[in-house]
Amino acid sequence: MKEKVIIVGCRLQDQKEESFQMLMEELRALVHTADGEVVEEMVQTRERPHPATYIGKGKVSELSITAEEKEADSIVFNDELSPGQVRNLDDEINARVIDRTQIILDIFASRAQTKEGKIQVELAQLMYLLPRLSGQGQVLSRLGGGIGTRGPGETKLETDRRHIQKRMDDLKKQLADVQAHRESYRKQRRKNNAVQFALVGYTNAGKSTLLSRLSGADTFQEDLLFATLDPLTRQIELPTGYQALLTDTVGFIQDLPTTLIAAFRSTLEEVKEADILLHVVDASHPEAHEQMETVDKLLSELEAISIPSITVFNKRDQVQEPTALTRSDQPSIFISAFNESDIQELRIIMEETLKQQMNYFHVKIPAQDGKSLSDIQRYTLIKNEKLLEEENSFDFKGYVLPNHPVNGTIKKYEANM
Repeated sequence: MKEKVIIVGCRLQDQKEESFQMLMEELRALVHTADGEVVEEMVQTRERPHPATYIGKGKVSELSITAEEKEADSIVFNDELSPGQVRNLDDEINARVIDRTQIILDIFASRAQTKEGKIQVELAQLMYLLPRLSGQGQVLSRLGGGIGTRGPGETKLETDRRHIQKRMDDLKKQLADVQAHRESYRKQRRKNNAVQFALVGYTNAGKSTLLSRLSGADTFQEDLLFATLDPLTRQIELPTGYQALLTDTVGFIQDLPTTLIAAFRSTLEEVKEADILLHVVDASHPEAHEQMETVDKLLSELEAISIPSITVFNKRDQVQEPTALTRSDQPSIFISAFNESDIQELRIIMEETLKQQMNYFHVKIPAQDGKSLSDIQRYTLIKNEKLLEEENSFDFKGYVLPNHPVNGTIKKYEANM
């Protein structure tokens, strides 16, 4: 049975109505993803949030009555509340009080599959909890289950500050070990000179579907926020047959909690390792522009904004006027991830963008040099291959990564041309 939830927002006077409504819609989607049902929405307009109760005393009384009438299990606020605000609200309302950060952490906790993901979520939960420990007796007594209480940190919520600090230190050590493994995997990838594309974008833009369509591999796809939490890498083939890697990453969201960004830093580092980013945008979303800006801002924070990028406007089949969305600073394409010809068109753009980072070459290789022939076919992007029977050799025209070891073979035979 779904939990009954009241969502509460405080619209500041200098905030645009459209931006505020987008955040409230997002909160509804977060509640849905956390398996709750929104039974009421309350909005308060203020010059600034009330320091003690966030929405002001009168609105708190109204909220308390509504919670009783609707038999609400939880009240979810569309902002991060201070420890004092949570305590004051909890004294006045007979329902669990949760903020936006807590519900996002809750969803991450239910989504984490890998050891690294679980460690990162628990660490983020404890970082969030630590400053909120004092005076949480009543809150903790209600944590018998439900939205905002799930995840690896659940059984440790009633322990003291010292215990939590020790647990955080242990988790950081475990995370450092896992990160060392991830870094050695990255080094191996770099050593093999594997080209890496990474899917980035707002949560629920269709990244996992695109990974599945481009790689032919089954991946978890669901119409929920944060359907993918752990990075997933698959091999893909570009139109010329060139092999590359494609990594799916966790979806971004407005005001992504700082505790999550800190804890998931190593996972998000995958973005920085990419040669080319595919910025997937839900073209059907009314606030697509704002979502693009949010992603750009987070990429900037991750120092990944300078990586070459292709904007993929997805869900074009659900858009009335696709031309309303444009991107002049980088290549872009309108697609439906379920349309095969669109996917092929995207592969072409991916290959063309990759070529811009490679060097052109033209070389003839003797037919008897099997290893060099194999290396050229495997490690370069071949645009033209011709057998020269009278010379008993192969003529190749194509593109090669500037630092790839196969450049040695190319230079050797180029000198003989």
